[in-house]
Amino acid sequence: MHTPVTIIGAGLGGLTLARVLHVHGIPVTVYEAESSPTARTQGGMLDIHDYNGQLALKAAGLMDEFHAIVLEGRQAMRVLDRDGTVLFEEADDGTGGRPEALRGELRRILLDSLPTGTVRWGHKVGSTRALGEGRYEVTFADGGTVVTGLLVGADGAWSRVRPLLSTATPEYVGKSVVETYLFDADTRHPAAAKAVGGGSMIAPSPGREIFAHRESGDTLHAYVGLSEPQDWFATIDFADAAAATARIAAEFDGWAPELTALITDCDTAPVLRPLYALPVEHRWDRVPGVTLLGDAAHLTAPNGEGANLAMLDGAELGGALAAHPDDLEAALTEYEQAMFVRSAEVGTFEGAEVHGIDSEKNTPQAMLKMFTEQSRQAT
Repeated sequence: MHTPVTIIGAGLGGLTLARVLHVHGIPVTVYEAESSPTARTQGGMLDIHDYNGQLALKAAGLMDEFHAIVLEGRQAMRVLDRDGTVLFEEADDGTGGRPEALRGELRRILLDSLPTGTVRWGHKVGSTRALGEGRYEVTFADGGTVVTGLLVGADGAWSRVRPLLSTATPEYVGKSVVETYLFDADTRHPAAAKAVGGGSMIAPSPGREIFAHRESGDTLHAYVGLSEPQDWFATIDFADAAAATARIAAEFDGWAPELTALITDCDTAPVLRPLYALPVEHRWDRVPGVTLLGDAAHLTAPNGEGANLAMLDGAELGGALAAHPDDLEAALTEYEQAMFVRSAEVGTFEGAEVHGIDSEKNTPQAMLKMFTEQSRQAT
């Protein structure tokens, strides 16, 4: 294949695509809005599944590098009632198919696997436009442009490439999470650390829930979910960290102190993260020379699959392009048809979104029932 590939976005999906293309000797350039690999933190823990994310890493030839960044023991999981009672606990015995790694470390090994200069940092896209005959012009915020015959939008929820293919835009799902961190947890926040355990912890209830994960360096990373309209959150001044923390904690009045400590004792200012999604059946007609992957193609509220799907998208698109070096449209058609089906069929993660936070069934007891049913089906 002689057509250089232009990727917009240096997230996990875009970088996986770039790596697979590099493995196959296909020229590729990635344009990223961030000024450098360390311009911002890259989020928390990711469980990389053996049926999608790990398949992508195998295609990229990076399984050894992946195993080196896995945090042992973090597959452990527990479900707590709001009074702090542990109702379910599953240890990490090392045999599960969802080893955990930090998103930033996963991005690092992908970046390290690419030739210097593959990623062009500080290139924020302002607009894209079709030039005809399958060619596209990308205009950057600084006024620079690039023209390409194969454009891939790996640029997330608010993709600037998506309008070339689809009129769909993400919509608020009715839930936001407030993100908090507790550092040196075992010594400075022992009650919260004990509640979370060695891996992840979920305390669900209708309209309110707390999910937390033990990361590296004795850090607890929590996502406090609230089912409220955006206008409700707009009344909270998140620039005033103390006031915002108190306001969010008040919504969990009566919960066990070791759980609410994940809010009140946070060592960073709470960060509001509204959740958006594209329609589940989002798809488009084939348009020559352009496609999407990851959140740009199938954004959902967090369900444990987003990063895995983005990486698999990248790997499969790269594989299709390598398999059809003389027929770009055949490659894109093959990739999109499989991706549409895969993204629509993804089930919900056994956690925060299992019943939907608004559901009366978003309780520890209902979650335990689901685990039991899944165990029976597996046997």
